[in-house]
Amino acid sequence: MNIIAVYGASGFGREVMPLVRSQWVNQTEPHRLVFVDDDPPNQVLNGHDVMTYSDFLKFPTQSRQITIAIANSKVRESLVDHCVQDGISFFEVRAANIVQMDNVQIAEGAILSPFVTLTSNIKIGKHFHANLYGYIAHDCTIGDYVTFAPGVKCNGNVVIEDHAYIGTGAIIKQGEPGRPLVIGRGAVVGMGAVVTKSVAAGETVVGNPARPFVKST
Repeated sequence: MNIIAVYGASGFGREVMPLVRSQWVNQTEPHRLVFVDDDPPNQVLNGHDVMTYSDFLKFPTQSRQITIAIANSKVRESLVDHCVQDGISFFEVRAANIVQMDNVQIAEGAILSPFVTLTSNIKIGKHFHANLYGYIAHDCTIGDYVTFAPGVKCNGNVVIEDHAYIGTGAIIKQGEPGRPLVIGRGAVVGMGAVVTKSVAAGETVVGNPARPFVKST
């Protein structure tokens, strides 16, 4: 029996599991779908067993596959590294109603939630998360471990570097050919922000138009 796992039994993991289940529903080979969680909230969740990572490794099987449904990109990268060291393979999660057009390249481990649209000439890095109703328009490059919350609108000619987080409902203005709008490595775009110019690495921006977030004293 093959074992197929969603790493993470919190909110996002529970949203991902039905997509995984639908991908495997017609598989003829025996398989078992489980959650993996370092601090299991229950032994069974939404009809699926919840295992610790060590129990997942011990499970007798010919094949182990996993998807990492953890929003924190640094934690996600760390878990990916552990899985690679343990010889576990990754799979892409893709809702049935995804729209994907021409020349879209997606590296391993992506999670593409319902109603996501990927248009044309897009390159996406490893372990990308795109939550409900997001879109990426033409000529965009998305780095590794990037997270889109629900409803992100990423227009054309945009570069989003590794570990950036784009909040719910954010809108990223279109860049220009040869002069893309850049969201820097580890930057955070706040919920509902309208990004009209590039964002520096590690910076947090909020508002319309988006400006650097300054904590009140």
